[in-house]
Formats: sequence, structure tokens, C-alpha cells
Amino acid sequence: MFELWGGLVYRARYLVIGTMVTILLALGSYGLTLNDHLSQSGWDDPGSNSVAAARLADETYGRDHNSDVIALYTAPDGKTVDDPEFAAKIVDNLEKAVREHPTEIMRINASYWKIPGALSNTQLADADRKHAFVSIAINGSNDTESTRNFKAVSDVFYINGIDVELAGLLPVAHGLNDTMAEDIHRMEVLAIPAVGILLFFVFGGIVAASLPLAIGALAVLGAWGIVRIITHFTEVNSFVSPVVSLLGLGMAIDYALIMVSRFREEIASGRGTQDAVRRTIVTAGRTVIFSATMIIASIGGLLIFPQGFLKSVAYGAIATVALAAITALTILPAILSVLGKKVDALSFKRLRKTKTAEEVESGIWGRMTLSVMRHPLKITVPIVVGLLLLIMPVSGIKFGGINEKYLPPTNPTRIAQQQFDELFPLRPTQPIKLVVVTESPSQIGPIKSEASHAPGLREKFKSDLSVVTKNNVFVMNGTLDGKTDVKETIDYLRNMAVPEGVKVYVGGTPALERDSITALLKLLPLMLVVVAALTTILMFLSFGSLVLPIKAVLMSALGLGSTLGILTWIFVDGHGSHLLNFTPGPIMSPVLVLIIAIIFGLSTDYEVFLLSRMVEARALGAPTAEAVRVGTANTSRIVSAAALILIVVTGAFGFSQLVMMKYIAFGMIAALVIDATLLRMFLVPAVMKMLGDDCWWAPQWMKRMQSRIGLGEPIPEEDRIPHDAPELQVSSSV
Repeated sequence: MFELWGGLVYRARYLVIGTMVTILLALGSYGLTLNDHLSQSGWDDPGSNSVAAARLADETYGRDHNSDVIALYTAPDGKTVDDPEFAAKIVDNLEKAVREHPTEIMRINASYWKIPGALSNTQLADADRKHAFVSIAINGSNDTESTRNFKAVSDVFYINGIDVELAGLLPVAHGLNDTMAEDIHRMEVLAIPAVGILLFFVFGGIVAASLPLAIGALAVLGAWGIVRIITHFTEVNSFVSPVVSLLGLGMAIDYALIMVSRFREEIASGRGTQDAVRRTIVTAGRTVIFSATMIIASIGGLLIFPQGFLKSVAYGAIATVALAAITALTILPAILSVLGKKVDALSFKRLRKTKTAEEVESGIWGRMTLSVMRHPLKITVPIVVGLLLLIMPVSGIKFGGINEKYLPPTNPTRIAQQQFDELFPLRPTQPIKLVVVTESPSQIGPIKSEASHAPGLREKFKSDLSVVTKNNVFVMNGTLDGKTDVKETIDYLRNMAVPEGVKVYVGGTPALERDSITALLKLLPLMLVVVAALTTILMFLSFGSLVLPIKAVLMSALGLGSTLGILTWIFVDGHGSHLLNFTPGPIMSPVLVLIIAIIFGLSTDYEVFLLSRMVEARALGAPTAEAVRVGTANTSRIVSAAALILIVVTGAFGFSQLVMMKYIAFGMIAALVIDATLLRMFLVPAVMKMLGDDCWWAPQWMKRMQSRIGLGEPIPEEDRIPHDAPELQVSSSV
């Protein structure tokens, strides 16, 4: 298959370039409006008790808009919020906002000052009358519409000469979205030029260095269009945008790096352009396809979870990685077919020199591998012990939901929310709720009394005065004290005795977050088992060994565990929080699951790069030790360059003001450093040396199955050794 494709791409190179570029640019043009169609929903478990409570309350009374926007006003020095001039400016501003923006602003829910149509409440000011607030409802039947409408009017509530701060659910969501947009812009401004410079030094020329960047840009554009198409069929969370940009650019550049490097190696060996393109696709192209398949299998594990956030990110990431592989196997070899030896144009001779396979294998990487294999046990033990020590902090990991603390400490929205919570602790924007269904209103009193004895409450449950009871559905709100574990409160409320025929649902943001965490922790072991099993099967079908995929899974687990330990040490324990400008606290559980999927995929990805070259050498007749040396020597430079490039791309997100983007950035950087150095350069050769020929073991029935349905030989047809030929003995000093 790869042989045929290599020949076809060369013959139809101009047609392939024209067709694919047209398709990707068309997709990119269609995807330019992607951010306008992304959702803010998907963080919750749709089958949970808390979501059922929210759905029932919304269906009965309509969407709860009481916490959409909280405008907090502070009186000038020497005055109070009762000052006539101060109050008049606020009332005029709010009335004008509602009048001029009827599409976006639904109403003023409640206000300390008298405003037509709003509930007037003197308790909406603090005791010394220095601060007062107004609750504002924003139009929208879902989170996405409400956030979009708030964005359109986010500036209309500010008044010259008046201290106005905006808190509430929508300002927090708006702050998160703006920060993600800044992250993508930062990547475009900082990471892409830096990657271009790195590629220039890797290839030694402008033309060769520009190819991975061009492929990466086209892959990201196409991925935007594909995700935009997906939004027609399901909600896609806005977090998909930075993930698509990160993975699209990173993986496309990695794949292009592998392909271009192999093509230049074939050219350096004296082969013609057509032959070099064909052999590049047969070898490096096969590795790219298999790598993409492994990453897709890993990220596909996110589809096991019920949260729409994880599903939508999985859709976007799968589409992005698949498109990165497709572009690397279509446009790139077609361009190489046109360029031929001109791929090294506009270069410096000293930098561009492409070494032959023999030169690479006898170079620094080959010598280092020989040194590792001379003392495999002395290399393996300290590395494994060190990684196990890094895993230890994971025991202290804590999980949480999204809130204003994910913004930096100096963010105006976060400051406003914290100030509001301090001034008005009994008026939370995220209360815990009871939704009770009963045909007997007399039962509500005893239920309310019993619920008010739950641990962790700041005050007793109260009926929601903003709704008029109907359809036998009653809503009550409670305020948490913020000290007791919310799980204790929720468990008490769900297990308390209620009269027969009465249904009680526990909802509100605290319950939604707890149920989401519970669902994730329940399904995480299943995801890990499924991904590990798929990884083992795919690697076996490709390499014909059962030992190699098991080893790969165990090493990936070591790398993943140590990365999670580092994340816990930094973000939960708070080491370096002042320097990195974030507040330590629980890790957001859906984002952590996403990190696990991405890191596991990347880890097996680099394993594929390494093992593919080892298996290729083995297929050419090399004994195990020589195959390890050849494979490691030929891939170490590429793996190091690929990891460094992805670190640069990811590092741009490390400067994010958003904590969950820091999670991903620092998690990927730690994983890449551990994977590309300790694991691939040291631990893999050491372990394979100790295993010897057992590396290639699999039961005979599995060997027969692999020969029938495997993923093909890893070497060009003309290099294959007949099965009845004696094994080639390659000299080795190991």
C-alpha cells in the first residue's frame, strides 16, 4: 500500500498539491468563524442527579439568571451608596443599558436602588452602606448564548467616576474565553517564529525549514474547518480551540520533520527524487500513520466519559491529528517530489550537511547507546527509582471545578468575585440547591428543616423567592460555609429520609462539580485499560512482538505518573505559585483527564518513532543489540528535535494567565523532557539490552495472525531479505 502511494504521489504531485491546498484553504475559510459557534457547556455529567435537578428546575421555571452578572458598586470616600448623585448615575446607566440593548439584556433582577421592573431590596448593601450590588439577567437559553450576549454588552455597565466591578458566572466565563484567545495569539506571535528558527538549525536551510511550518499551518486551518462542521451536530466546548492549535501545529511539524529528514537522508544516499519519495513514504510515512493511529486511540479514550467537554475536545483533537498525518502524507511528499535536491536550497553548507545512516550510527547518539547497553542495570535502576519518587506527590492530588480562581490573582473579574463573596457571604453566586417534587406542599417544611441540618451549611435552606411555585416543583437554596468538604453536605442531603412519593434532587454548582468528578474517577480506570489494550494491540500488529508493546505501556505509565506528580507538586502543593502567578488549589478534573490522554498518546508516539527504526534494522537482519543501536542513533536526533519543537509550541501556553492552560503546558513540557531523554535515550535501550532476543517474542498463533493482518513491512520492498536467507550478522561491540 505504501509502495503504491509513494509512486502515485510522485506521478500526480501537482494534482495532489493543488487539490489538498484548495481543500484545506476552503476548510480554513469556513472555520474562521469557529469561535462564534463554540459552547461554554459540557463540564457536567448529563446523567447525574444534579443535572436532573437543573433540568427540572429550568423546565419548570425557566433558566436561572440570578447569578448571570453581579454589578458591585463602591461609594466614594466620605459618601455612602445612598448618596443621591451616586445613586442617580447608577440607575440612569442601568435603565439606559436595558433600553438600548434589549436583545442582550433580559432585565435587572434585583437592585438596592429602585429600578422599574426590578426587585428592590435594601439587603443588597453591606452594613456600612459603602457597597451595594445589582443582579442583572442576560438573555440566552444556554451558556453559549448567554456568554455571547454578555460579551456584546460587557462594557456598558461601567460608569465614569463610579467604582464598578463585575462578578457573577458570565464575567468569569468571559474572562476565561478572553484569556484562551490571548493564548492562541501568543502562540502565533512567539512560538511560530521560534519554531521556524529551530527548524532552520535542524535542517540548515530556509526551504527545508519552511516545509514543516507550512504543513502545520495548513493542518490547523483545515482542523478549524472540520471542527466548525462538527458544531452542526453537537456542542463543542470553546476549550477545543487552543487544543486544536496546539496539537495541530505540534503534530504536523513533528510529522513533517520525520518525513523531510528521511527524504534528505535518502537523497544523501545517492537516490533519485522518485525513489527517495517512495522510500520516505514506505518508512517514515508508515511511522506517521501508525503514530497518528496511536494518538487517536489514546485521545479516543476521552469518548468513554459522559462530559460534553471531553467528547468535544476528543472530536477536535482526533480530527486535528488525523489531518496532520494526512497532510504529511499528501502535500508534503508531493512538494518534495517537485523540489528534489532543491530541498536544501537557501542553506548553509555547514548546517545543512545530511549524514548517511552509517555516519549517524557511528556518531554521538550511537556511541551513547553503546555506553548505555554496556551497563543496562546501572542505568535502569536509578532512572526507575527517580521516576517513582516523582510519582509520590500524586497521593496528594485534589480535584475541583472551574471557578474564578483559575484566573490570575490580579484579574479584575476574580478580584470582583472575591470581594463580593467577602462582603455578601450569604448571597452566593453558586448556591447548593434542593429541587423537591411533591403533591403535598405541607411536606416541604419538614424537608427544609431536615436539609438545614446538613454539615457545611452557613445558613438554613430558604425557598427561592424569585420563582412562584408551580407543577408541584419546589426550589430551595442553601449557602455553604466553604470549609466543610462539599461531599459530606451532598451525601447527607441525598441520603436523608423523605416521605414516600417525594423526590428530592440535589443541584447547584457545587453538586454539579462533585458529580462530574465522581463520574470521571469512576470511568478513569476503564479509560486507562481500554487505551492500554488498544496500544498493545496496535503495536503488536505493527511490530509483531508482544513484549515491546507491554514494555511501551509500562514506560508510558512511568512517564505519565511522574508528570502527574510534578503537576501535583506545582499546582496543588503550590511550589512556584508566586513566580508563576497562580493560586494553588484543586486540579480541574476534566482537564486532568485530557492531560492524561494527550501525554499517554505523545509518549507512545515517540516510542513508535524509536521502535519503527529498530524493527526496520531488525528486518534487515541486524541482531537485537545492533537493532537497538541503529534505531536509537537514527531517531534520537529527530525525537529530540520533535520534542524541543513541541516544547516551544507548548511553552507559549505556559505564559497563559489561565491555570488550566498552565496545567497542559507544564504537563506536556515535563512529559516531553522525561520521555525524550530519560525514557527513549536511556531506559529503552537499557531494558531492551537486558531482554535481548525476548524483545521480539510473541506466541506463534499471534505471529501468524500478525503476518496476515499486520501493518506491513517497515522497509522498502527492494531491501527485504528473503525468509529463507540466513540472518545477517552485523558486527557489534556491545
